Amino acid sequence: MDADNGGRPGPETPPGPLQEQDRLQERKPLNMAKPAAGAPAPPAVAERDIRASDADRDRIAEILREALAEGRLDPEEHAERIDAVYRAKTMGELEPVVRDLPAAGGSRPRPDQGGYAYGPAAPAADQNLVAIFSAAVRKGRWQAPARINAVAFFGSVEIDLTEAVFPQQQIQINVTAVFGSVEIRVPENITLRSSGSGILGSFEVVTHEAGDADAPQVQVNGYAVLGSVEAKPKRGAWIRDLRDRLREGRRELREEHRERHRQLRQDQWEWHRQLRQEHREDRERHRSERRERQDRFRKGTDD
Repeated sequence: MDADNGGRPGPETPPGPLQEQDRLQERKPLNMAKPAAGAPAPPAVAERDIRASDADRDRIAEILREALAEGRLDPEEHAERIDAVYRAKTMGELEPVVRDLPAAGGSRPRPDQGGYAYGPAAPAADQNLVAIFSAAVRKGRWQAPARINAVAFFGSVEIDLTEAVFPQQQIQINVTAVFGSVEIRVPENITLRSSGSGILGSFEVVTHEAGDADAPQVQVNGYAVLGSVEAKPKRGAWIRDLRDRLREGRRELREEHRERHRQLRQDQWEWHRQLRQEHREDRERHRSERRERQDRFRKGTDD
């Protein structure tokens, strides 16, 4: 070691073992090769840590709705569990919500495998919806064909697929809106894509990717000339019914609490009224007794 060099090895001093090790590590090339085929794969994500989809939450909400209808849950418990369902992020957070209900089967609800059965029947013919200075509407329970052509010329076309049956996975909707409007509604658990443009008009499609690869896919193509085209997911009717029933249950619960509070206040008022009446009667009795004693005392002194 060279004292003038601050204790560090000088030019003539050979490097120590630590310096030699650092030099070897710096010269060691990085291994950029891919792992061998036999190398162990990274651990898979646990099932309870899988992100929950809207379809999973809706399925749990349906179980809770049935439990409420059967009387297994009261409206307050049902409201608390519904809030927990729509706040859940993973499948593990959904499990405790229905663990004590028979519909849950005592285990974590699993995603439906092959939940979309595309029937072997002959595909439906293409459907044309034309509105010229008028309106055309297609909604309700109907069989959606593989291709739908919608033309709105100084009119409006409404296509509602929320309750439709999908015989095939791919559905294409070709829209043309000239001084008109085309409105498309699809369920939340399907894939919605678009390829269109607006020419002095509005072409708005809220694209959505379903979590299930087997879910139906709706492709919206076309253009809007001085018109509007709108397509977006929409909650099903039973979700609206569930929310209405939930609001009705909460309203009935509030009315019941108000009625109980009103009855309690009335009972308390009646009890206080009786208590005051008893005190008044006691005071009158004490006054009468005191007057009687005074009268007897006066008569005794007069005699």
